[in-house]
Order: sequence, then C-alpha cells, then structure tokens
Amino acid sequence: MSLPSNPRRRFTGAVALAGAAVLLTAPAGAAFAQSPAAAEPPAGLFGDADPSYDGVWRQSVALLAHHTAGYTPAGEAVDWLTGQQCDDGSFLSYRPDPAQPCGDVSGADTNATALAVQALAALGGHEAAVDSALTWLTGVQNADGGWSFNPGGASDANSTALVIGAFAAAGQQPGEVERDGNSPYDALLGFQLGCDTANENERGAFAWQPDPESGDLFVSDLATVDAVLGAYGSGLVVDPEVPEATAQPLGCGDAADGGPTEEATASESPDGADALAPNEAAGAAGAAYLAGALDEGGQHLVSTPPGGEEQADYLATARAVLALSAGGLAEERQGPLNWLIEHHAEWPDYAASPTALGTLVLAAHASGVPPEDFGGTNLIDQLNALGPDPDDAGGANGGAGAAEDDDGGPGAVVWVVGAGLLVGIAIGVVLTLRKARRA
Repeated sequence: MSLPSNPRRRFTGAVALAGAAVLLTAPAGAAFAQSPAAAEPPAGLFGDADPSYDGVWRQSVALLAHHTAGYTPAGEAVDWLTGQQCDDGSFLSYRPDPAQPCGDVSGADTNATALAVQALAALGGHEAAVDSALTWLTGVQNADGGWSFNPGGASDANSTALVIGAFAAAGQQPGEVERDGNSPYDALLGFQLGCDTANENERGAFAWQPDPESGDLFVSDLATVDAVLGAYGSGLVVDPEVPEATAQPLGCGDAADGGPTEEATASESPDGADALAPNEAAGAAGAAYLAGALDEGGQHLVSTPPGGEEQADYLATARAVLALSAGGLAEERQGPLNWLIEHHAEWPDYAASPTALGTLVLAAHASGVPPEDFGGTNLIDQLNALGPDPDDAGGANGGAGAAEDDDGGPGAVVWVVGAGLLVGIAIGVVLTLRKARRA
C-alpha cells in the first residue's frame, strides 16, 4: 500500500467523544438550545447553564484557573465539587442531588473524575477524595492500559490522557498503573499514526479511537492535543518553567522496498545527553504535528459544525498551547498564544463559559502571561462573574482579579463549552478529522 504525500483533506462528522474531547463548536444559539440556562443554578457552581453534561468538568476547570492564577478558590465552590463525589470514589458528569446515593454508576465519568482529581490535588487538603478517585480509576482501567469515557467501553486517546494527568497531578507515576502488563502509555501510543500508516504531514498525530469498521487511525486534532499532554505526563496545569526543547517529528527511515517504516520511538533529547522515553518521544512527535497544523491554519486549529462552514476552534487552540508548553516548545507555542490574545474576544459567548475562561487562564499560566491582562481582558474578573469570588485576592497583579467585572459579564445567550456526556445521551461533537487517501 502506498501513501502519497497529498495535502490534508478535511472530513467532518458528529463524533461522540468524551471529557476533554467535548467541544460545543456549534453556533451559540444551537448550543443554547441544547443546554438552556438553569432557572436556579446550584449554590457554589460556576456558570448558570444546565450542568447535566459538564457540571463537574467546568467546576474543576474554574477551580484550577483560580488556583494557578494565585487565588484561593471560594470554599463553597470547592465544597460543591467534593459533594459531587460518589461513595465509590467516582464522579458523574453531574450529580443533581448529592444527598442521594449515586445508585447505578455505570454512567460514571472517567473524564470528570480525572479532572476533579487534578483540581483537588492542586488545591491540597483533599487526599482522601483524591485517593478514592484514583482507586476507582485503577479499578476501571482497560486491559490495554487505557480508559474509556464510561467504564466498559473501548479505550480512547482523550480519556486515557486525562487519567494520566490525574495520576501525575497526585504525584504518582502514570506508567506504573498497569492492567494485564499494559500501562496507560502503551494504550496512548496505540492511537498514534506512524510512518507506515499515515502520510508524512500526518505522522505523529493521534486518533481518538481506531475506526470501528476498518481499524484505521484517522487524525483528530483534539485527540492529538490531549494525547500530547498525556504523553508528556502532564495534566491541564503546565509548569511555565518547563525547560525549552525543540520539535522532533516522528523518525522514519526507508525500508528495502522504498516504503516508509518507523524507527525506534525513543530519540535523542535536544542536548544529545539522554534518550527520550517512548512516551516522551511520542509526545514530541505529536507536538511537531500540532505545530505544522497550526502553521497551516494561521496559528489556530479549526472545526466544522454540521451543515456549517469551517471555523476557528478556540478551545482546541488553547489546549494546543498547553500541549506545546508541556513539551517545552516555547517557540511553537508563541504563534497560537498570540492568536488567542488577539482573537479570544471573537470567541462566541466565551465570557459566559467557565470552561472557556478557565482554559484561557490555564493557557496564560503555562505561557507566563498574567490572566488579568490577556490582550486587554481581565480573565479573572470575567470568571468571577460566573461564580463565587475567590476567598483572597492574591493574584499575580496584586489582586486585580478580585475587582468588579469591567470587561462585561455573560452574554444573553449562554454557550456551554463542556466535557461530559453519558452513554445513550452523548452530545454530538464536531471535529475535523484529517483522513489520508489510501491507494
């Protein structure tokens, strides 16, 4: 089978992805129709839209945003999150009545659980809740070493990467969490397009899952973003002091018949002193692919809603900043970061979404940019407008984030950018899939 070096072809479709993979990229009005504003939002919860699919997710992102910006999240906001945990340690996407037992937890959400762990571990003082959640995640690990959105499903790149981030945030070694001799990194690398399965400009990218019919891997930019973070052993909080590195595309040599083959996944580090571990080499190759995709897209990633036209994907671009930062690719990160600084205000109704605002704050943190002045926008003020103010004002700019919102509150239409879907009621997600022609 030959693989011609053709330009990337974009295919779109509604794909039910989990957790970090959920992007409501439809126009604001369409998203609002799916997730109307709650008449009386639960006390302590960020955002006033229906939390059924993303309550735990958006709360965790908001708490991480406050924490990384140097603020102490409100006690009632933290209490809301801890109150969502089930007795077995798992989290549902949303638990409407914490006073009632979770009951049938077949719909437990590995993505919400993993992100809640990241938030509670970062805040500190919640060791029992974190340990209980990690024990549950270990118990529902698949035989290939990965995780699905709901227990019992096939592993996917996004869910596996998020759980890796949870173990890392709790100070554990994700590679040591094994099932049947397989680690999460083993599962993650199984989603990466290699030299013999992809065109040159797609190598290093990740698929969400293999195609259910053919088993082929098709590129998903969002799966690649999360998988790169996971491959580097990082959660959504990325240390801005990560040592600088260079992009390292997947190493491919020529086979005897002239076709592409994949060399060893380990490669030399930039200083030549050490070899990268296979997971780090996979992360570097995925980051190199992302850098190329961002260059091709004018320094932002794109998606296409059903029946619509290709549009900028702000959330995936912000997550790409995190992924590139985790690999120390400061030069490659600068383009999408600058694009977000210049264009984030064009993100439809972003100021009404805790996930959108929180992710921008996390991108600012990873890049060393004050979130109180993100292209003239005080992201902390806007986040405060959606939920409880932090308990202190110790942010990077001496408490500027605790000031009254001067940048405008939520728009008339509430857009939820969330992560959460349950089996049987999955949210349709629109992603751009880059699919290679196969001769």
